[in-house]
Amino acid sequence: MSQVDECVFYRGKTIYVLYTDDSILAGPDPDEIKQVIKDLRKANLKVTDEGNIEDFLGVNIERTEGKIKLSQPHLIEQIIKDLGLNHDKVQSKPIPAASSKILFGHKESQQFDNSFHYRSVIGKLNYLEKSCRPDIAYIVHQCARFSTDPRKEHGQALRWLGKYLKGNINEGTTLQPEKGRGLEVWVDADFAGNWNRSESEDRDTARSRHGYIIMYEGCPILHKSQLQTEIALSSTESEYTGLSYALREAIPIMRLLREFKTRGFTTDEPTTKIHCKVYEDNSGALEMAKEYKYRPRTKFLNIKLHHFRDYVERGDVTIHKVSTHDQRADYLTKPLDEITHKKHRWKVQGW
Repeated sequence: MSQVDECVFYRGKTIYVLYTDDSILAGPDPDEIKQVIKDLRKANLKVTDEGNIEDFLGVNIERTEGKIKLSQPHLIEQIIKDLGLNHDKVQSKPIPAASSKILFGHKESQQFDNSFHYRSVIGKLNYLEKSCRPDIAYIVHQCARFSTDPRKEHGQALRWLGKYLKGNINEGTTLQPEKGRGLEVWVDADFAGNWNRSESEDRDTARSRHGYIIMYEGCPILHKSQLQTEIALSSTESEYTGLSYALREAIPIMRLLREFKTRGFTTDEPTTKIHCKVYEDNSGALEMAKEYKYRPRTKFLNIKLHHFRDYVERGDVTIHKVSTHDQRADYLTKPLDEITHKKHRWKVQGW
């Protein structure tokens, strides 16, 4: 059993990953995998061998030479049908949300007309986004925020998103490893991006949103877009908070990769240490992460957000500045124009 993740187990060169009552066996030796299955059955466990993996938890897995494509076309078709967009006259959209609009409560607007089941669509979109579609993460989360009291604008935003999905039903995320890249974390934050003067009494309009993508050997393995629970007082604080939350996810992955090495699995790292490269486009957050200086105005961050500094000091985590234009996590924090959105989508999802 793994010392890092209680759902990961080892038998020789075989890795067993468990998710509730579904599981994956992976390893270089087919005979060893078959023996593991036999041993599970001998232990009086009811095991169904589905053969080579073609889908898992509703995600289609298409393997070609050097690539693995993850997609959910059937779920997208259900969403399009739920939205009433399953006819030929519907024109697709090139981006998942209008780049010039920020959704807020719209309390003065008309109530949503209930032309489709709002919460049901949000539930399906949440699963789709988490499984293989980081390109829709931002707008899905924004629409989900208003599920208890949706307005006309929120329904329009979901229909816009449905039209976007209609144009790329068969797309998802393509994993094409690039050896030597190691573990990389791309972090971005939008400081108080939900600010709206008409609803300034709502504290959520003062919250910042951060997004991060964790990639291994050039393949995205985890992403997130969320409003920060703390209300940041500056763009530096919002960026640094996003950096901290991202590394809370990345550090256990680093430990798991180390464990793989101790068990004889090749992780294709160019050095003996697993380096987590954090790409950050805020110079203030970069300076705070690298330099051990006392700052009276940031001392309240000491425990909650400085947890990863030891990793930086040891060289396990290296901090690298990246241009705002090249920040791949940018499309997780705000609606972007078509050119920028497609640029980041290509870098992360391969299409």
